[in-house]
Amino acid sequence: MEHGTEVSGRIPLAVVVVDADGLVTHWSFGARKLFGRTREQAIGTPAVDLMPVSGALRGEDLDDAADGALCGPRAYPTAGRARMTLPADAAQGAAHADVLWWAYPLAGPGPERLLVLAADATGLTGGAPEERVAPGFALHTEFPGAELLAGRLPDILPNMGPATGGRIVAQVLELGYPVLEISHHARVPVTPDWGMPRYRERQARRAALRGVAGPTASAEPPPDPDDDPEDLEYAAVRERLEFLNEVSGRIGSSLDLARTIREVTSAAVPRFADFAGTHLRAQVLAGEGFPDGPPDVTTVWHRVWVEHNDEPGRWDDTVPVGESIAFPEHTPFFQCMVTGEPVLIPYLSDELGDRIAGQFEKRDLRPLINGRSILIVPLKARDVVLGFMVLLRRAGRAAFDGMDRTTGAELAARAGLVLDNARMYTYQENVAETLQDSMLPQVAPRMAGCDTATRYLPGTRLGRVGGDWFDAIKLSGSRTALVVGDVMGHGLNSAAMMGQLRTAVQTMAALDLPPAQLLRNLDDLAQRLGEHYLATCLYAVYDPIGSELLIANAGHIPPVLVRAQDGRAELLDLPTGAPIGVGGVPFETARVRVAPGDRLVLCTDGLVEVRGQDIGAGLAALCESAAHPAASMDDACDTVIRALNQRGGRKDDVALLMARLNGIPSDDVAQWRLALDPEEVGRARRLVRERLLRWGLPHAVETAELLVSEAVTNAVGHAHTHHVVLRLVRTEALLCEVSDDDHELPALLSAGPDDEYGRGLRVVSELAREWGTSRTRQGKTVWFEQALPRTGVRGERR
Repeated sequence: MEHGTEVSGRIPLAVVVVDADGLVTHWSFGARKLFGRTREQAIGTPAVDLMPVSGALRGEDLDDAADGALCGPRAYPTAGRARMTLPADAAQGAAHADVLWWAYPLAGPGPERLLVLAADATGLTGGAPEERVAPGFALHTEFPGAELLAGRLPDILPNMGPATGGRIVAQVLELGYPVLEISHHARVPVTPDWGMPRYRERQARRAALRGVAGPTASAEPPPDPDDDPEDLEYAAVRERLEFLNEVSGRIGSSLDLARTIREVTSAAVPRFADFAGTHLRAQVLAGEGFPDGPPDVTTVWHRVWVEHNDEPGRWDDTVPVGESIAFPEHTPFFQCMVTGEPVLIPYLSDELGDRIAGQFEKRDLRPLINGRSILIVPLKARDVVLGFMVLLRRAGRAAFDGMDRTTGAELAARAGLVLDNARMYTYQENVAETLQDSMLPQVAPRMAGCDTATRYLPGTRLGRVGGDWFDAIKLSGSRTALVVGDVMGHGLNSAAMMGQLRTAVQTMAALDLPPAQLLRNLDDLAQRLGEHYLATCLYAVYDPIGSELLIANAGHIPPVLVRAQDGRAELLDLPTGAPIGVGGVPFETARVRVAPGDRLVLCTDGLVEVRGQDIGAGLAALCESAAHPAASMDDACDTVIRALNQRGGRKDDVALLMARLNGIPSDDVAQWRLALDPEEVGRARRLVRERLLRWGLPHAVETAELLVSEAVTNAVGHAHTHHVVLRLVRTEALLCEVSDDDHELPALLSAGPDDEYGRGLRVVSELAREWGTSRTRQGKTVWFEQALPRTGVRGERR
């Protein structure tokens, strides 16, 4: 470059393609950086409304010829420079940009009609006012190395496939190569590495060998003719050993699979290669365990990371990170993955590069691979290929040789071990989390007389699975059992133990055991299962009709009750009891009166306990956050989690169950006593009909009468000395309960056409939304639920 003019840094080049309708069809990374619009925002948007350059083409600072560039195809290219006002949310945050642009009319069968190249003039000149930089055009044959210059043109143009890309390149070369005219006495061609003079690049490479280079030093300096060959060989070996040692120290700092891949890929650039891209088998990345069998043409590979020292975003279209792809058979990539051996091609000629690129559809690999040196190394563990890394060196840098092949293979071997460790950890994490998720219940947000919300947070330790659980169980009489528990310890054993105890609680809750008796039975079960079965548990039964809680505690932290009347939150003072599995310690049931709108908060100690702090401070913070008003139960849960997590230091997993105790008004409950007389069946039907009509539920009468008739007939026939109790409860559904003093639960039988018995419960099973039976102290209860139309739901009607 003449007169000592230097273009500073690698300047991102904005590349935009516009179709015949004036809509943007291609938007490069450089365009995003210069104009402040993402690709998603730009594609399909009118160019004249989107690009500041488009606005400049209509501005006063440019000549009239420039305006025609976006108005329709011209037979000649145009260029210009303008100071533009950028959108307020432009990526670089500046209010203005000094923009250089080149516009090429395009012709051909495709929709592309205009190619726009643009760059920030301030970044090119460094803001020096004494030099005038303007865009222009020139024949590429005017410059030394014209063939090389033409060959590198695809590197700055959009990657739109071989056919379209080749057509655009041919038109640009015919219309004029884009150049910078500096003070009217120098012309600099726009190339992929423009802005980095060759002498500066050589200085950077020499500095890299001396160990003082910055990240832009990417190639080795040419050897000095006076250097001793043995010294050079020794220096090269030492350089490679230092490189491998450095890489070994950088990779494997985490068991996170994606982070490990980024570390491995980034370690290779720029010291060993100019481009590195790492692919993993899809099942490895998904944490699905060790791959079965060798890869083939159907194997799907996921591009996890790409690192290079070209212009940022240069290869986003060609080799996008996150893409899943199956590699064609007749390519060096396929050869590496099926043989498990490195593949080295010291120089990819245009002929060979074109042949390889032709195997891929919808992309043009030629600008990336042609004229470069390529080394592909497999990432293996236990002789199975888990992935591979593609390494490239650009022209002008020493090609990969046999020693580089050995270095690359060693790099891949070390990376493979780290990768396999990360893969196994990811797989174990997925198994543990799947087990944990399968054991946690899907709690209904609305149950009879109460609304619930839950949260579960895994622990921050390795193997985050734990033994915390919660549950909400529907009981007879519109009651709900609310449970939270914590198995001591962590890992798969604790999770499996938690699953057993949770199942036992559900089974015993269905037997309608009092809370203290249920914990007593659970403690006996834990002792029979083994001496290591220790857990804390809180079991509460909410009766929305009686407005009370029955609670028993087995060594668990106390629950919080937030009173609706004054918003006050209090820790319930309950008999603590010993943890489940200790044995020989009695449990007590406490009775707590509640009012509609009160909130009950149950959680495990992981939420309130922080190492080095008094648990009392955590419980006080729990009360304070639970009392905070919230628009919904989910918001209330989030408020508690957010407040307690701000304390930091949490290691354990967390289970949180919150219930708003709405109650059931007495107007929505009807109860009658029926004598042990078959005539009472007809009376029961009349009572049900009258009540449902009073509640405004005429459509529910016919089905309810039939179901009640079957249930009462069965109760009257099996009761012994006392009366039968019939109760209707209206919530979001119609609940009917028929209770008697017979302790034998009825069973669903297969009745034939001539059988006198066995059809009653089958009718109930067919017509009811849900039904069930449970034992009580006095005998048993048969219940069923009948769906109601929305107009009949409490709170939905007038």
